[in-house]
Amino acid sequence: TRFPPEPNGYLHIGHAKAICMDFGVAEKYNGVCNLRFDDTNPTKENNEYVENILNDISWLGFKWGNIYYASDYFDKLWEFAIWMIKNGHAYIDEQTAEQIAEQKGTPTTPGTNSPYRDRPVEENLELFNKMNTPEAVEGSMVLRAKLDMANPNMHFRDPIIYRIIHTPHHRTGTKWNAYPMYDFAHGQSDFFEGVTHSICTLEFVPHRPLYDKFIDYLKEMRGETENIHDFRPRQIEFNRLNLTYTMMSKRKLLALVNEGVVSGWDDPRMPTLSGMRRRGYSPESIRKFIDSIGYTKFDALNDMALLEAAVRDDLNKRSLRVSAVLDPVKLVITNYPEGETEEMEAINNPENEADGTHTITFSKNLWIERDDFMEDAPKKFFRMTPGKEVRLKNAYIVKCTGCTKDAEGNIIEIQAEYDPT
Repeated sequence: TRFPPEPNGYLHIGHAKAICMDFGVAEKYNGVCNLRFDDTNPTKENNEYVENILNDISWLGFKWGNIYYASDYFDKLWEFAIWMIKNGHAYIDEQTAEQIAEQKGTPTTPGTNSPYRDRPVEENLELFNKMNTPEAVEGSMVLRAKLDMANPNMHFRDPIIYRIIHTPHHRTGTKWNAYPMYDFAHGQSDFFEGVTHSICTLEFVPHRPLYDKFIDYLKEMRGETENIHDFRPRQIEFNRLNLTYTMMSKRKLLALVNEGVVSGWDDPRMPTLSGMRRRGYSPESIRKFIDSIGYTKFDALNDMALLEAAVRDDLNKRSLRVSAVLDPVKLVITNYPEGETEEMEAINNPENEADGTHTITFSKNLWIERDDFMEDAPKKFFRMTPGKEVRLKNAYIVKCTGCTKDAEGNIIEIQAEYDPT
């Protein structure tokens, strides 16, 4: 398998589902999951995103077999595109993006052919080479696959497979001025790497026939016409993760960062893995949540409460327990011997006996939280109030007998008696 993120932003909780699927399936069947950065659009990508993706996957507890980049295959993809032109499977279109979109038709009406669809092979080759020069104007021409403008699958209607971009690439610099589109690079990259199972989300279901078509052409170019041993990748789709009250669009999350609405991609309010890490989420809880919701062929909206429950359950089992009095008021046990102390045993974690115990000291003078006492308490106040008994955690039952106030009426001391039995 492979996990193929585009390095154009930080990974979010939605990506965690894909990561758990891609890496988890490989682990289960003693396979290998490669990490491949889909870096075919240099206008949105940089090394900061690459480094963060590596960190997040490691934080989740997964290990990749190899690290690849789509840019590793730019030379091979260029050669493949030339082969397609020479064999009449691709042509240069000089129409505008609006014209191309209009000519594609609708799912129920066929598209119309581009006026450039039947231009000579030599002219296509010359223009394709021109696309990869600094002089080529962005948007002036594209390379399109010559497939079927009447196909009910809109992705088959002569899809664009190369466009001109002059932005320097984070790995290849200014070597390239023409870059492959996702649909042209994705399946071929899987094929080059020997991927057996290409697992992706449901929106790629209509892309699958095109994925297979390009691999058919690629196998034909390599002379692999026999299908007795067809090692083509098998594409399998699953539903993506949607959470209530949660925005999971990298484009919109980037806008929050750029506009200063949040402090960065790792802001604790962000649904990014780095933001959730800062917020206190554990990788184990995220993986447990993903496992609990499962994978289906139907889109679903998962309640944020399920994720929070997974976090609570995980932290409750292994978090260190500590006690603190943030707003203290003195509690005097009036019938406890002066100068004596007792060591009380306290459980470190009631959810895990292996965490052992620790001792706390009980004496005549203690401190409790100020909010845990009320002099004139309502009926359903179950903490300390005059005339009622309460149990001090890990210690005795005590009965409040009164309190002492200062000149301003502030409570400065509470008195109680303990029951030694």
